[in-house]
Amino acid sequence: MASLMQGRLPISEDLLLMQKGTLMRKVRSKSWKKLRYFRLQDDGMTVWHARQAGGTAKPTFSISDVESVREGQESELLRSLAEELPLEQGFTIVFHGRRSNLDLVANSAEEAKIWMQGLQLLVDFVTGMDQQERLDQWLSDWFQRGDKNQDGRMSFQEVQRLLHLMNMKMDQEYAFQLFQAADMSESGTLEGQEFVEFYKALTKRTEVQELFETFSADGQKLTLLEFVDFLREEQKEGERASDLALELIDRYEPSDSGKLRHVLSMDGFLNYLCSKDGDIFNPTCLPVYQDMTQPLNHYYINSSHNTYLVGDQLYGQSSIEGYIRALKRGCRCVEVDIWDGPSGEPIVYHGHTLTSRIPFKDVVATVAQYAFQTSEYPVILSLENHCSWEQQQVMAYHLTEILGEQLLSTTLDGLLPTQLPSPEELRRKILVKGKKLRTLEEDLEEEEEEEELECELEREQEADTELEAQLESESPELSPRSKDKKKEKKSKPILCPSLSALVVYLKSVSFHSFTHSREHYRFYETSSFSEAKARSLIKEAGQDQKGEPGRELGWVGSGCWAGGRVPRKRTKGLRRDEGAKRLLRARTGTGALSSGLKGLGGGELASGDAGDESEVGRQCTRGQGSGEIPPSPSTYYTLYAGNEFVQHNAWQLSRVYPSGLRTDSSNYNPQELWNAGCQMVAMNVQTAGLEMDICDGFFRQNGGCGYVLKPDFLRDAQSSFHPERPISPFKAQTLLIQVISGQQLPKEDTSKERSIVDPLVRVEIFGVRPDKSRQETSYVENNGFNPYWGQTLSFQVLVPQLALLRFVVEDYNRKSRNDFIGQYTVPWSCMQQGYRHVHLLSKDGISLHPASIFVHISIREGLEGDES
Repeated sequence: MASLMQGRLPISEDLLLMQKGTLMRKVRSKSWKKLRYFRLQDDGMTVWHARQAGGTAKPTFSISDVESVREGQESELLRSLAEELPLEQGFTIVFHGRRSNLDLVANSAEEAKIWMQGLQLLVDFVTGMDQQERLDQWLSDWFQRGDKNQDGRMSFQEVQRLLHLMNMKMDQEYAFQLFQAADMSESGTLEGQEFVEFYKALTKRTEVQELFETFSADGQKLTLLEFVDFLREEQKEGERASDLALELIDRYEPSDSGKLRHVLSMDGFLNYLCSKDGDIFNPTCLPVYQDMTQPLNHYYINSSHNTYLVGDQLYGQSSIEGYIRALKRGCRCVEVDIWDGPSGEPIVYHGHTLTSRIPFKDVVATVAQYAFQTSEYPVILSLENHCSWEQQQVMAYHLTEILGEQLLSTTLDGLLPTQLPSPEELRRKILVKGKKLRTLEEDLEEEEEEEELECELEREQEADTELEAQLESESPELSPRSKDKKKEKKSKPILCPSLSALVVYLKSVSFHSFTHSREHYRFYETSSFSEAKARSLIKEAGQDQKGEPGRELGWVGSGCWAGGRVPRKRTKGLRRDEGAKRLLRARTGTGALSSGLKGLGGGELASGDAGDESEVGRQCTRGQGSGEIPPSPSTYYTLYAGNEFVQHNAWQLSRVYPSGLRTDSSNYNPQELWNAGCQMVAMNVQTAGLEMDICDGFFRQNGGCGYVLKPDFLRDAQSSFHPERPISPFKAQTLLIQVISGQQLPKEDTSKERSIVDPLVRVEIFGVRPDKSRQETSYVENNGFNPYWGQTLSFQVLVPQLALLRFVVEDYNRKSRNDFIGQYTVPWSCMQQGYRHVHLLSKDGISLHPASIFVHISIREGLEGDES
């Protein structure tokens, strides 16, 4: 089977030595260090290991599993064993996803160098593989698994076993016919290209052949005009279809004669459909394509919670690996919990738990090294500071010395800003988020005065004293809050000034109420919310956060309430009147409002300050006709509460973090917080699952840079949008998904050789509450290799700008919960229409290539049955 990659693999002396095998020490912990014999297989794509040379070998990893190779000195574990095991003889293999690193120690630095160089050469080769090479490698991996006696050829008995491994139940007689047809050498076994021919016979795509013949006049090829028709009519490529057709033929047609004649063969057509151009994810959304010059608060920011943890919140390991993984997957906001440590050095861990500890300076050094490897846009260090004054000074020293020019320690131009800077302006900068002794205005004022006094003052202590006196004499109108902070400074404040000075644009403040924030806080001050608090702010009705009574808006007969204060007694226990019930019943089954609600003017009654009756009046629009049913005051409160959060997030940053009760490091759904415009929705990125699928799928767009521009209605401080009850003018759409077929679906439990999956596909919509929906196909019995469904699912979505689609493939189990096979999540705005492949990912977000499902996507404006 090595012949599949023959002539394509890189030639290297290192690889030849690796194929001979090497005895190395495998290190799992300080107490677990065992000798194992590692060998690169002849295919050049897999590494196996045995307890000793000549022993029974088992597969360890495929080169496609490897993300990178690090030197021993970069490994926390190997560094801790440096006195026992020389660091120059060690190296670390880092895998994609959440798989633990593999630490190995060779017998010499030369042997370690051979493996590091050889593995990196192969990783680079795999990264640069084209579509055909990736398929060849996948086949090579399967051949290795099926060739039980490792003689480089496959008998029919081994082929039968392989079919079960590959999730396919086939009639034995038919399988033998295919086997004999592929056995061109008549040796009774399949080798190299013979196995490829056997695979091609197994994977013949009749549904694609039928589609091809629909547009091909002769059934043999697609002419340029025929292909243009297909791209325009089915793939909705519009005006660019003609130019695109030429590009795609040149890119995917395997024959040179076909390229010269500008025609596409069946193989070229299939190559296109399986490529990135035929993917459901629009390739134009893969690079950075959004405007990156708007203020930071206008973006969703990929954020991590308790980044140092790689396990649970009580006993889990704290590791710099948590920061490496978070930053490399595109997180732009990472959290650091700092406590007093031994020998005057601050440490990072989850306080008051049994989680392990790591030095703060190691965390800072790791951030400095990995901050901009995946994205050049700014990284936010969210500091949870629990240190004493003395160790805070050490923190400030490490941040300043280690980060150097990367650290943003003053405003970009030295002037007082009027809004937060943009991601573009902050490229390759690290910002500190934390508590601050004073306002930014006071900091800048002091800097100016220090420049004037610099030549007159001899010592820093005298300068501080004189400056303080000068500020008191020149600024008699300081706010009470500023005066309190001056008193705090004189009495040695808890927060160290040198650390406080490093907080520039992201000053942490406590949240009291939206009114309080508007009246007392500045745009560069940011609040954090627990997930429960944030949810309550979205859904809260009747009273604001201080328990103040709401305002009643009297119905003016034109789609609006206007009026005065609701008496406190009435605020408690408000009940919907019958008219409001009738109004709510006017909603359609998909959450759309009937024409009787058009008088609400797209939900604009929630705009402005409820206390400003004239503003409310201006926001109202005339109702259509008479007989309108006024909503009750309680309906208004529910509408208004979430809208305030939207408006708050349009001018100030918010960070949301998981509940402290999530000791298992589980996650919450970030979508409902994004719906309210919350920018930093922090996730336990070490924990795979639905919630991280949504997060990863959402931030896959825009180059995976960690910043996604919010929709315009979430960037407007006067927005009327309410995340719980969205009303027009947001354009509703209807989505039709035909789930056609599946290809090479893996099985969850590979140890069950004889079992074959019964796959079904579920499509889930995540977005605003009325848009949340799920539908699934029936299951196909005993076929994970090439199942066919041919079923159409229909969805209606009110706010497509906030919607995501998640495709989930499961193995149906009539007796217990279905087993997960694979998933893929895509933002609505990045979805391509037409015939598309959905390339599945594992629970860890790793590609399951070539596992995919074949679908047809159609998006229609408006809702089905909506006469408007």
